Order: sequence, then structure tokens, then C-alpha cells
Amino acid sequence: MALDSPLPTDRAALLARLAEPRKYDIAIVGGGATGLGVALDAAQRGHSVVLIEARDFAKGTSSRATKLVHGGVRYLAQGNVHLVREALHERVHILASAPHLAQPLAFVMPSYKLWETPFYGVGLKMYDALAGSAGLGRTEWLNSRETLRQLPGAQPQGLKGGVKYWDGQFDDARLALAIARTAAQHGALLVNYCEAVDVLHDAGRAVGLVARDAETGREFRIQAGCVVNATGVWVDVLRERDAEAAGQIAAPLVAPSQGVHLVVDQSFSPGDHALLVPSTADGRVLFAVPWLGQLILGTTDTPRTDVPLEPGATEPEVDFILREAGKYLKRAPTRADIKSRWAGLRPLVKPTGTDGDTAAISREHTVLVGKSGMVTVTGGKWTTYRAMAADVLARCTQAGVLLPRGACATAGLHLVGAGGAGGAQRVSITQPPGLHLYGSEAAQVNALPGADRWLAPGLSEAMVRFAARHEYARTVEDVLARRSRQLFLDAAQAATAAPQVATVLHEELGADGQLASFLELAAHYGANPRTQSGATIHAKS
Repeated sequence: MALDSPLPTDRAALLARLAEPRKYDIAIVGGGATGLGVALDAAQRGHSVVLIEARDFAKGTSSRATKLVHGGVRYLAQGNVHLVREALHERVHILASAPHLAQPLAFVMPSYKLWETPFYGVGLKMYDALAGSAGLGRTEWLNSRETLRQLPGAQPQGLKGGVKYWDGQFDDARLALAIARTAAQHGALLVNYCEAVDVLHDAGRAVGLVARDAETGREFRIQAGCVVNATGVWVDVLRERDAEAAGQIAAPLVAPSQGVHLVVDQSFSPGDHALLVPSTADGRVLFAVPWLGQLILGTTDTPRTDVPLEPGATEPEVDFILREAGKYLKRAPTRADIKSRWAGLRPLVKPTGTDGDTAAISREHTVLVGKSGMVTVTGGKWTTYRAMAADVLARCTQAGVLLPRGACATAGLHLVGAGGAGGAQRVSITQPPGLHLYGSEAAQVNALPGADRWLAPGLSEAMVRFAARHEYARTVEDVLARRSRQLFLDAAQAATAAPQVATVLHEELGADGQLASFLELAAHYGANPRTQSGATIHAKS
């Protein structure tokens, strides 16, 4: 049963709860897909849960995915059958838990060599077989005419045919928010803009956290029987602080890899089918995915030696994506066509003997229990967030830092907004954003002041008020990057809407919403990229 009465997210009330003297069963650091998944699973089992996030929920990797809920075609090619099978079955749970935010999507793989259609078709039939009853649709071989009918934007010259198969897509940041809000419905306390500055220890054991409110500088001491480090590419920071307390050194765990995406007008590949190229010059898969009325092109695989909060697309990466996309699209996109460009860092587990080749590293997750008992989880992929959460709690129990309390029961759980979002009411997520992304909460949004005043396409004044009152939003960036996806869809359009969003946030929160910093960020997403230190394009010969 969906829980669709929106809880208030008044910050003063959240911080008052955080200040209460109590001991939680589990304290989680990190408000991305993994940490939020752990919070929801633990709260639903009946554990007392607190989660803190240094910035905003899904600010990092979890809002910068290719927007696919998928098994991973490239992982099947690598022979990682276990990961693919797990992801294909987890895919179904995501689609069922939030049908307003995650839906099936048809992909077409065009063939320009005679051997490609039968070769890749057989591989995708294996993909179907691994999915079994969790499959979303049957793989089909297409001739050139059928391929162009389903991919009218594909390059017709030299086209031999194609293969059609099914996966899923989603709105990653809004799904993360739905997980967070559902965890709160089950009693978890979640606070964004609250950084873990230290790990509390007693006799060498991790027993809590020192947290600092980013807005006031106020510090909180959080007591917990179990501490989980789920900070993605930044897990080594907290691991180092934990190890220092025992006079030890924590060897780095993460080898970050950067993936860049470009957004162009959907007219470059019209329709509701995604285009997939199985192997580009760097050995990755190239996608052209229709999403919220635009087209996402990506992605790259670029090793990094640093983990910036706002990684930037390098000129070689942008050139690479445009060049590869131009080979397969009838109309090749140029730099002038880019509406937004963004990069995300993948928390890949540090390899041994791979010479920094992050394209060859598996996306399977890793759960480690430190000598203090602090549990760290990293790696993995969005699609398997629920399975990762179950694994984390199992390790916490095995390590003796969390008492067992029932089995994982999130498989059939509807997230907030899911009720009434299916059937004839469903609007494809490939279509432009709008009220349909709120699912069964649409009526509550529309009941707020400004429901008929549109600040940007698909973003009303009422939506901004709902974000401030019920979705933890604190800044203009929170609203325009993650509550709505304007920044990721059209950076210039987001910048135009920003002053009006700031005005509404000031009315709701009494703060300026950090308008100036958002305008700088929007310029970063929309301007021609500068070469970023620590990243060089990675290509295979």
C-alpha cells in the first residue's frame, strides 16, 4: 500500500529531532541511492534509523546516471552473468515501486555490418533468457526498413538492419527523493546539508557520528549501534577518519571513473525508442536516450585521480561523444546543439593489475567491515540499489553491530507517489516533464498556491512550494537540478527560471536559496567545457 500523505520536511523540526538524546540502531552517512536504500530497508524492518547527507540527496553520482534501469549489456559481454541476472531481476522491482518515475523503454541497436544483427541478436536473446519471467519484452531482429521506422533519426547510409530489445529508464534524482521520503514515512530521520565530520569511538568501536549542520555550523553527536559509510566515491574520506582513531591507515578503496553526458534536442532521434551502439572507440556502450522531452548522448569512461563535487566534461570527452554519435545519427549534433553537459563519478572498487582501465572494472558492489565495526559500501549501480541495501544489512548483522529484525521486505513496496500512477494515467518518461512525475501526489501539488503559474516548462510555482515543504529542498539548485531536472535538460532555461525560483523559496524558507552560486553552476553546465585537471580521455586502440 502506498503512503501518499506527504510529510512536512521543516528543517527546524528535523534538526530538533537530530538533537534529541537517543541511540539509533543504525546511522548512515550518504544520501545517494545506496545510503537511501539502506535507510528504507532498515526502517521498514523496524530499526531506528538516522541518515545524514553533507549536501543534497542525490547531489553526486545518483543524479548523473544515464537514466537507465537495466541489466547492463556491456556486463554480459564481459561475462559477468551474476551481475546481469541480479540487475535484470532488480529492474522489475524498481519499475513496480515507482511507475510514475520508472518505465520500460525499447532500445534499437542498428547494424552497419552484416554480422552485427545475428551476433548481437543472439547475445540479447541471452539477455532475455537471464531475465526469464522478469523480462520486459521480446528481442526482435529488424531489417533496415523496420530499423529506420523505429529509429527515424538513425544514419540510413550503410544500414543493414538492427536488433530491438527492452530495458527500463527512470528519473534518477526524483527516484532517490522518493526512496528518502518513503524511508521517512517508515520512521527514519533524514537530514540533508548535514556533514559527518568525525566518527565517534568507544574502546575502539564505532559508536556514532559527529555531524555539522552546513547552514548554521551547529554540531550534533549521534549515537548508534551501527555506522554505515555509503558516501560513494567519497567513502575513503570517512574510512581514513575511522582508521586514524586507531592509529591506522586505510588503503584507498575507490578508483573513480568519470562518465559524461550531453543533452540535445530530441529531434536528433525522434520517437520513443533509444539507440544503442554496443562498442565505441573506448569500449563502452553509446546511448542516445529520449528523456523528459530531450535526448541524452553518452557516455565516456575516464579515469580520475580526484573526486570533485562538480566534475566537468573535458573537451576531448565532448568531442568523443559528438564524434561517435555523428557516426550513427542521420543529423550529426555539434557543440552548438548542446543544451546541457554534465559528468558523474562512478565509485569503482580499486583494481589490481588493470593499469587504470576503468572500462574493465566490474560494477559489482563491495561491503567491508572495518576493525572499528564501521561498515562501508561502495561500487554497484543504481538498478541494484535494493539488493545492495539488503547485503549491507546482512553484513551489519553478521558483524554483530546490528541485531537481526526480519527479512528484507522492500520488493513489493510502493514508493511515495506510486499509488494511482499506473494504467491509463501513466505518461511516458520520454515526454516533457510535468505534473505526471508526481504520480498520486499530483493533487496535493496542485492544491498549493501558484499551480497555474509556470516558471519553466514543466515547473510551476506550486511545485517549488511542494519541494520546499515536502521534498527537503533548501536551494535553487535543489529545485532546478533534482526536484525538477531543468539544469540537466537545458542549462540556459534553468538560469532564466532561477530568479523566480529563488523568490518562491525565500517566501517558503526565508533564505535566498543561493541564487548566485546556482547561476555559476548553470554556466558550468551550459558553457563550452574547459579541460579539467585529473582527467584525460580514455580510449582503447
